[in-house]
Amino acid sequence: MSERVVVASNNAGKLREFSAMLGEAGIALVAQGELGVPEAEEPHATFVENALAKARHAARLTGLPALADDSGLCVRALNGEPGVYSARYAQRAGGEKSDAANNAHLVARLQGVTDRRSYYYCVLVLVRHADDPEPLIAEGRWHGEIVDTPRGAHGFGYDPHFFLPELKATAAELDPAVKNARSHRAIALQALLARLEEDGK
Repeated sequence: MSERVVVASNNAGKLREFSAMLGEAGIALVAQGELGVPEAEEPHATFVENALAKARHAARLTGLPALADDSGLCVRALNGEPGVYSARYAQRAGGEKSDAANNAHLVARLQGVTDRRSYYYCVLVLVRHADDPEPLIAEGRWHGEIVDTPRGAHGFGYDPHFFLPELKATAAELDPAVKNARSHRAIALQALLARLEEDGK
């Protein structure tokens, strides 16, 4: 596999996080936007299908290996919601597309619910070329529970409501370096690196 990989995302924070870990394996990442690749559609009902669609899209348009992720929050009492719709949870219910609206909608959906167990989920897909029949797939879960009152100023998305009992803090209260070392994305990246080492890249 080429040591230059296109990331099927325009999220600068995500690119920094991926680059920090994969750079140690000698892999140079480039954001798809720098290569003129538009964002892919994400029409699927599962994280892995969306990530695979994004990876194949970027690989097809650049001729490079491509890395994509799809991630979100899954709440046990809501049968896995918001899941793949995490970024537009409130919008799908007729509200606006924003972190604040998503969090308000989630808290409202959980009123009267005692089981607040949830987890952040991330799946990473790496394709060597657009038609790769055996993409590398790695996943990570970060377990916590949902609290009604937001806490913390770091992070994004549902982080102010995602409480980690073992740390006695929400994800938004964690120092970014601590979060990045423990998060669902970090767990998935570690698993991907193990797969790359196993396959000799």
